[in-house]
Amino acid sequence: MENMYINKKSAQNDLQRFSWNAVSLRLAVLACLASANAIGHEGDDIDEVIVVARSEPLVGAAISASQGSVGFDDIRLPPLLRIGELVEAVPGMVATQHSGTGKANQYFLRGFNLDHGTDFSARVNGVPINLRTHGHGQGYLDLNFMIPELVERTSYQKGPYHPDSGDFSSAGSVSFDYVDALDTNMLKLGVGDFGHRRGLVAGTLNFDHDTLTAAVDVSSYNGPWDLEENGDYTKTYLSYATHLGQVNSTFSLSTYNAEWSSTDQIPMRLIESGTLSRLGFVDPDLGGNTDRYELRARFDFENAQVTTYATRYEFNLFSNFTYELDNPVDGDEFEQVDQRNRYGVFATGKLRAESNLPLTWGTEVRIDDIEEVGLFDTASRERLNTVRLDEVRQQSTSAWIESELRLGEKFRVSPGVRFDHMRWDVDALRTSNTGDGSDSLVSPTLNAAFQIADAVELYANWGMGFHTNDVRGAEISIDPRSGETVDPVDSFVRSRGAELGMRWERDEQFNITVTAFNLELDSELLFVGDAGTTEPVGSSTRRGVELNAFWQPMPEVVFNAGYSYTDAEFDEATGGGVEIPGAIAESASMGATWAFIENGFVSVRGRYLGDAPLIEDGSVKSGSSLLVNLAAGYRWEQVELRIEAFNLTDSTDNDIAYFFASRLGDEPADGVEDIHMHPLEPRALRASVTFNF
Repeated sequence: MENMYINKKSAQNDLQRFSWNAVSLRLAVLACLASANAIGHEGDDIDEVIVVARSEPLVGAAISASQGSVGFDDIRLPPLLRIGELVEAVPGMVATQHSGTGKANQYFLRGFNLDHGTDFSARVNGVPINLRTHGHGQGYLDLNFMIPELVERTSYQKGPYHPDSGDFSSAGSVSFDYVDALDTNMLKLGVGDFGHRRGLVAGTLNFDHDTLTAAVDVSSYNGPWDLEENGDYTKTYLSYATHLGQVNSTFSLSTYNAEWSSTDQIPMRLIESGTLSRLGFVDPDLGGNTDRYELRARFDFENAQVTTYATRYEFNLFSNFTYELDNPVDGDEFEQVDQRNRYGVFATGKLRAESNLPLTWGTEVRIDDIEEVGLFDTASRERLNTVRLDEVRQQSTSAWIESELRLGEKFRVSPGVRFDHMRWDVDALRTSNTGDGSDSLVSPTLNAAFQIADAVELYANWGMGFHTNDVRGAEISIDPRSGETVDPVDSFVRSRGAELGMRWERDEQFNITVTAFNLELDSELLFVGDAGTTEPVGSSTRRGVELNAFWQPMPEVVFNAGYSYTDAEFDEATGGGVEIPGAIAESASMGATWAFIENGFVSVRGRYLGDAPLIEDGSVKSGSSLLVNLAAGYRWEQVELRIEAFNLTDSTDNDIAYFFASRLGDEPADGVEDIHMHPLEPRALRASVTFNF
């Protein structure tokens, strides 16, 4: 019996599609404004030589082999299919997708399937992006609101050895900083396969001592799927940099509006039987929308920086992983909702005590005022039943300090400590799950660096970190779906890590880092298909090695490569020797950029992901994948042409895979256990032209 959902594609065709004419009108108006700023500068020549890379010396400055930074010239040339791939500036980091383009990516690092950000954190302009107690998943990390052309610098660090990182950063963290001023104003127009359209206008106005920078980014995408995404994305950014007395100050406003349809992972049995293509779908009603508005202010004092922010966030997502397993009549589709206001202040600085010991300090206060976080059973996006609906107020206060003690010219020791206190109040629809509470955690760190030669430094790192759990789980007593009694979870989940590393910087054109790490978590969060969410399971240990290399044999040519291997297992208390589903053992990347003429370039990137166990005994694997992307461009005085080719080899590997039970039509009532996969997007070409004013 054919599943009734499979042929309902027309249900999505009534959704409002992106209007390129409207976009063109908005861009034309903004282009006129940008042109006005160029009046009086018509005789100025824009003579820019392509810079293919910059290698920042870190021997004698870094406290670990697994930290670093990447400048704009290193990220603007490589191909970029998704905004979330900006995190791949972190060596060994991989961003994939199992759903629509508007949803947060799936992230992989150091043997973690990080889901949407549970143990990997990000900041943009100092503002934390991971969302606690989120409607879809704890630590939800959605970077789709970013405008890549504005990113000036990317800084990263791995492991729980850095007291400034805090929540969700046990595997690693990344920080993106936007430019205060653009070198030129720009109008960028892009087109590509599968309905890709993009328009960007960005520019800077300089006053006597002030700077105004603005950008509008509008795009659409249908994707290669049998069910069109009808993705519509609009972003704006406005910043004003000025001086308040002796304090450099920056005020910014950003907005993001997204709407999309989704083709989620689909069961292999339908592909193998010929019922679905690899690009097919089961439920045509999946997708979502996100709205994000942020006000931010940053104040740069002589020895300190303070960032304050206020964010409005709204999110709706429709999913269906098990199809007709739980509800054979209406299907298993569900809606997840999150609406919140978020406020915070983050301050960091440096001081030198009387003993001449340098100290770095930081403090942060964050409030998540969640008006509505809920889960609903739905059919064709119509609500049938409220599974859970809560109002949550969550507040955290953090403080950290780290010092650096030099024992001679070559040896540095950096002890640090972090304190976190969290309070919460959960008002649940089911009163038995209502409650409030608080908890605190102290996380010490200790790092050492020994420079054995001018170009070589050794590192030893140890630290404790954590991720928070959804505080609804800290107050739960009754499962809202089954009605059974359940135990609450801890609000903080402790991690412990250690690392040995080596950095060799022969010169500015060559460096290698090697690390060996061990990371322990008191609890994992794993994806559960029939619930469409994650649940905490037992403690785990990951041991691995990483190798990263950078080589610039001549000014116009750069190579970089990375390899990582991780052995990830649940601990003996959980069964011992049990593999962690989704934990990829091996990954590798390689890139090359060639500025073959003064203003032209070619950049190619390859990414390999090894297979991962999909169940605890390792008998079912995800399969490995290889992806190759390419970008090439040429810049004249005021015009730049760029062409990108994604999945150059047209690989049919999977982007991500899961193993769980689902049910279609007349299949057994308890479903069929199967691999459910989301493929790599087929080969696609994109072209863009940028006019610089």
